[in-house]
Amino acid sequence: MAKMKLNVLGETKEYEEGTTYLQLAQEYQKQHEDDILLVLRDNRLRELFHPVETGTITFLTARDKAGQKAYRRSVTLLMQKAVHNLYGGLGVRVRVQHSIRHGYYCELEGGQQINQQLLGNIQAEMMRLVEQNLPIEKKTLSTEEALKLFSRTGMTDKEALFRYRRSSTVNVYVLDGYVDYYYGYMVPSTGYLKYFDLELYQQGFMLLYPSGADTRQVAEFTPSDKLYHTLSEAAQWGDTMGIGTVGALNDVIAAGQIQDVILIQEALMERKIGRLAEQIAEQKDKKFIMIAGPSSSGKTTFSHRLSIQLAALGMKPHPVPLDDFYLDRSLTPRDENGNLDFECLEALDVERFNSDMGKLLAGEEVELPIFNFKTGKRESKGRMMQLGPDDVLVIEGIHGLNDKLSYSLPRESKFRIYISALTQLNIDEHNCLPTTDGRLLRRIVRDARTRATTAAETIAMWDSVRRGEEKYIFPFQEGADVMFNSAHIYELAVLKTYAEPLLCAIDKQAPEYVEAKRLLKFLDYFLPVPSEQINQNSILREFIGGSCFHV
Repeated sequence: MAKMKLNVLGETKEYEEGTTYLQLAQEYQKQHEDDILLVLRDNRLRELFHPVETGTITFLTARDKAGQKAYRRSVTLLMQKAVHNLYGGLGVRVRVQHSIRHGYYCELEGGQQINQQLLGNIQAEMMRLVEQNLPIEKKTLSTEEALKLFSRTGMTDKEALFRYRRSSTVNVYVLDGYVDYYYGYMVPSTGYLKYFDLELYQQGFMLLYPSGADTRQVAEFTPSDKLYHTLSEAAQWGDTMGIGTVGALNDVIAAGQIQDVILIQEALMERKIGRLAEQIAEQKDKKFIMIAGPSSSGKTTFSHRLSIQLAALGMKPHPVPLDDFYLDRSLTPRDENGNLDFECLEALDVERFNSDMGKLLAGEEVELPIFNFKTGKRESKGRMMQLGPDDVLVIEGIHGLNDKLSYSLPRESKFRIYISALTQLNIDEHNCLPTTDGRLLRRIVRDARTRATTAAETIAMWDSVRRGEEKYIFPFQEGADVMFNSAHIYELAVLKTYAEPLLCAIDKQAPEYVEAKRLLKFLDYFLPVPSEQINQNSILREFIGGSCFHV
């Protein structure tokens, strides 16, 4: 029998043809603290049930991002199978609605009431399937066969999605006779899926999985009611428009009706910003409008549009970027790796901020600083400010919702807004669309246009950006007075045209290629939408260019 020569962890080894990566993983598992879930063969992801190929092998565990995603997909399939076993005969299905922190929010369709006993039954069935260690098998179908399968099994969202697929084949996964499609790779069997929990929440339940340093400990669920209601509102609007999934969006694009959707959503967003301005104007004691949100949420354009609405109500808004309160670069703290840490609160001159804001609140005239990013120093350039009865400060920055930033200011003087691009679309009924993917694509497009940053460079820094968000933004989002969703239901179809060439330019041997390939596959689901139809004041213009604001 032929031998396959592999470089495994720096050691050249030979294996018989037909050996699987699963056998290699079992051989090397003792050298890894966390479960091996995937392999990287010459910078290409491979599932463990795949036969070995000549090349250089790296193991990916539940601690790696690709491993985490595979685990979450697989445990979702496990849940679907358990519900099918218990209640499929009654016509009950699960719909995965939203990604909320370290879990998926799910609802049951088919009239079955969700209670603790039912949830306990599903969890017990999931554990039974885990103990059986059933194989999760990949099967390749022609796209035509897949469409017939989805139609026959009532998976109408998938049927709509694959009507626009350019590839002639589709990979589906089979678990003990239950067939489904998932966006991405899977673990080889149910025995890997020991760590999960189900918890009642709102009208449905949360499917919880490990997140963080301990890959065998399910993340504790902290209710995020404002986030849930914001996501639900967006999903309901999408359903009202008949656009709840990518396939439905493609139907609208193919029918030539996307212009109406763009106009309606922009009108809705302007209406929401106008109502928010009215809410602020009614509260005369609000002097500091504190705006925060994760990267690429459209904070700058939102601040401009809110300021215009406030001005239309007779108020005098003044933008104050928190970046202008950075300490001189020589005083910036460093992180655990010795790099300058611009994300931490201590990178700002908190005392100066509170002193200046306190004086303004007392009616005094203050000279506000301006930070020069080229020299790394604050400068005094005569930027004088004094608050009259109608003046308000629109303060935008990463720590805007953290009370430690504005500790000396009376709570009643602050109006706090959390903004994020909370994508309301799902790929289909079982594959929700992570909001982080939309923000990453926004940033790739914007940074290439405004900072000459390559897609590979943006992807390389994204994990660090996400860690900063987890530490400095997300813990404070529920404390906001208002949560604003800056996502457009059609935006990924617009970003597609800009992002694809940037992602294709990444070298296949680059570490960022794996993520680029995943994003390209993701964008392949969407029909393109030209940007000419996008309003000049749209938040989307902050990323693709052509904005009427200086962003």
